[in-house]
Amino acid sequence: METSKEPLGKSYDPAPIEDRWYEEWLRQGLFHADPASPKPPFSIVIPPPNVTGSLHMGHALNNTLQDAICRYKRMKGFEVLWLPGTDHAGIATQNVVERSLATQGVSRHDLGREAFVEKVWEWKEQYGSRIISQLKKLGASCDWDRERFTMDEGLSQAVRQVFVELYRKDLIYRGKYLINWCPRCRTALSDLEVEHHEMDGTLYKVAYPFVDGKGEGHVVVMTTRPETILGDVAIAVHPRDERNRPLIGRTVRVPLVGRDIPVIEDNMVDPEFGTGCVKITPAHDPNDFLVGQRHGLEAIQVIDDQGCMAETAGVYAGLDRFEARERMAQDLEASGALLEKVEHRHSVGHCYRCQTLVEPYLSEQWFVRAKPLADAGVKAVREGRIRWVPENWVNVYYQWMENIRDWCISRQLWWGHRIPAWYCEDCGAVMVEETPPQRCEKCGSSRLRQDEDVLDTWFSSALWPFSTMGWPEKTPELARFYPTGLLTTGFDIIFFWVARMVMMGLEFMEEVPFRDVYIHALVRDEKGQKMSKSKGNVIDPLDVIDRFGADALRLTLASLTVQGRDIYLSTNKIESYRFFLNKLWNASRFALLNLEGADPNGTFREEDLRLHDRWILTRRGEVIEEMGHLLEGYFFGEAARLMYDFVWTELCDWYLELSKPALRGDEGESRKAATQGVLLSVFRDVLLLLHPFVPFVTEELWRSFPFDQEFLIRQPWPEATPRQDQDSVLADMGTLQEVVRGIRNLRSEARLTPQQTVKTLHWRFKEAKTLRLLEENGDLVKLLTRVETFVLLEPDAAKPEKSLALLLPQGDIFLQVGDLLDVEKEVQRLRGEEKKLQGEIARSESKLSNPSFLERAPEDVVAKERETLEEARARLARVASNLESLAS
Repeated sequence: METSKEPLGKSYDPAPIEDRWYEEWLRQGLFHADPASPKPPFSIVIPPPNVTGSLHMGHALNNTLQDAICRYKRMKGFEVLWLPGTDHAGIATQNVVERSLATQGVSRHDLGREAFVEKVWEWKEQYGSRIISQLKKLGASCDWDRERFTMDEGLSQAVRQVFVELYRKDLIYRGKYLINWCPRCRTALSDLEVEHHEMDGTLYKVAYPFVDGKGEGHVVVMTTRPETILGDVAIAVHPRDERNRPLIGRTVRVPLVGRDIPVIEDNMVDPEFGTGCVKITPAHDPNDFLVGQRHGLEAIQVIDDQGCMAETAGVYAGLDRFEARERMAQDLEASGALLEKVEHRHSVGHCYRCQTLVEPYLSEQWFVRAKPLADAGVKAVREGRIRWVPENWVNVYYQWMENIRDWCISRQLWWGHRIPAWYCEDCGAVMVEETPPQRCEKCGSSRLRQDEDVLDTWFSSALWPFSTMGWPEKTPELARFYPTGLLTTGFDIIFFWVARMVMMGLEFMEEVPFRDVYIHALVRDEKGQKMSKSKGNVIDPLDVIDRFGADALRLTLASLTVQGRDIYLSTNKIESYRFFLNKLWNASRFALLNLEGADPNGTFREEDLRLHDRWILTRRGEVIEEMGHLLEGYFFGEAARLMYDFVWTELCDWYLELSKPALRGDEGESRKAATQGVLLSVFRDVLLLLHPFVPFVTEELWRSFPFDQEFLIRQPWPEATPRQDQDSVLADMGTLQEVVRGIRNLRSEARLTPQQTVKTLHWRFKEAKTLRLLEENGDLVKLLTRVETFVLLEPDAAKPEKSLALLLPQGDIFLQVGDLLDVEKEVQRLRGEEKKLQGEIARSESKLSNPSFLERAPEDVVAKERETLEEARARLARVASNLESLAS
């Protein structure tokens, strides 16, 4: 045969390989899914990245894992749809475009709504596909012909229909409610869009004087927000608070305002906090809002939607909320109502987009009545219709779903799906329709105005698994590929996205949206810190791809993935996996250079195989079987590391070294042909097994071997064929490897260089089976240990003089060192090491006998200490044995 169909370069250079193969895969349409295919279906919808975004390590990890599964499933015979797309990302995208306009001295209000939305579409067309091109750079095998955008007309139609149907089922309603408000973005935020950070603040202790004629005195309350005192309508105490129960029913006066308010009882109050008396401001605190509803209290709004004091704030009207806080504190102090100020660290809500402090704000908003939808979502998971990996995340899902609050879905933005509700200017009727109504359904007026708000971005994302496949139309894709097989995502959007997809899928498709949910880890820096620009520890995946190649990045991320554990990433780790790809490349070149005249089918005669041939074939079968189990269970890291160890250690370090004499022709033609056949067979399966993780380099190497030239993505996944002799083969090879490693250790202890040859080595084996094994494979042991001659000793023979000993269960090996090193000097060195090890052992034993250490130290620290002790004892035993050997 020809040694290669496409000559393999001397060095591995990923850039031209990766660019060339991705273009070819696209040209051949290898990622396109056919709904009419007779193959079993498997589908994934990509978590749609924001059009504002660029590829970061979280994207790189998520899409590497998705791609690995999609490539594996294709090779397993599935018709795979990996459906890609992007999200319009309402607040984020509007902010980006507004900032861009601001550099030109223009605001969205200068342009008006229609012109501004046109600008956003222009921005989306120019920059929105940036992250898609970056995903392609990573090697993502998405069906790009089906790429979707959350504001495509088809998806917009789905959004309108869902809104209308939920409204007609009374699962969407409009009402006045206290919501989270961002004064900077000027929009409502859901609870999930508020990030809480610890901040230093002040607790103001304020006196509210009694005015009910029942004596003098006052009630003392503590607040971090004195500016909201202007909206107080009651003081509340806990009904079982014996200290404050006598206050219930009395009347106090609000300082600086002069409003008389009652003291009421409510279970919301924590009697242990502060004085046990709480001021109630329904328009500016979510708990107070609920208290106000229970007691029929007025809600007085004193802060407006820009974070400034409203007209109801009297002399403070127009002030910024924080400026008003300082002014109010000063005025309270001057009036004698401020009794004390105390430093106080507390959790404060911030807008997840711009980090502005969120303001509780009483506003007319649209809500989804979430409880009925969430109950169905909980039931589906409890019935086992969705599997969570790792399993512990299901408890987080349950906790949120079982305590869900109504979802505020309206946003005061211009970019997004506009709410399909119209208001009659004449009679005030509300009409919710999929298409704009021409006349009022109540009074017939044509003076209709559409709601100004848009929907929360996550509303359209919640429909993603079925809207992207054409719903509400009954498309072939929907019939074939829904529900999807797997969702891979981060833990931070379980509530934002995963739970809501479950609710919407069950409501509109009457089926869960995915069978499995895999929650991947967070990618941190090498010290375990979260990556951030402010810390300067961000590793840019695009920089890494330029430097090391996409395959190296993919393999690194996959190898470091362990279920339930964050990834600690560094460029050094990526470089080490780049070295692995070099190793694979060079091993393939070695194989190709030694395949002259080989049977391209990789056949061989069983009788021509030696132990190491049968061993690598046996291990190949075990690896194939284990890889299948690991990938089916989403154990990505274990699968990638299995292949790394098999290729680097077992194939390269052992088998290729042992195969060299046969490939040179030293063992005859039949052995050469058999070894070539084994090489071809093993390399074929190695490239197939590695392909899901490193698709580019495996495709390039595949074309250099005489294999079927169909693309790897269309090749069948290898099948494991157990060998009848595999147990004995593994045991015998294990013994051979133990002997080789032992002799190498003896050489190392004798300070021999790898190039030095040992003329004679003595061995004293007790079992005839072991002796026969080593006699049959003695040439291989000599090859790997650079020993010229083995001398067999009788079982009861004395140790050779001035020798280092290796004591194995099967027997003993002796390396005479009298002519190789200064024995007296070596004895002195060993005695020094013996003393050092005795000290280390004493220290470890002291630690491990200390109850305080065992109780207080982390479990992994104690385990590490025990491991250190055992290693030191083993080294001491070896030193003692060598001292005895040399002394004799």
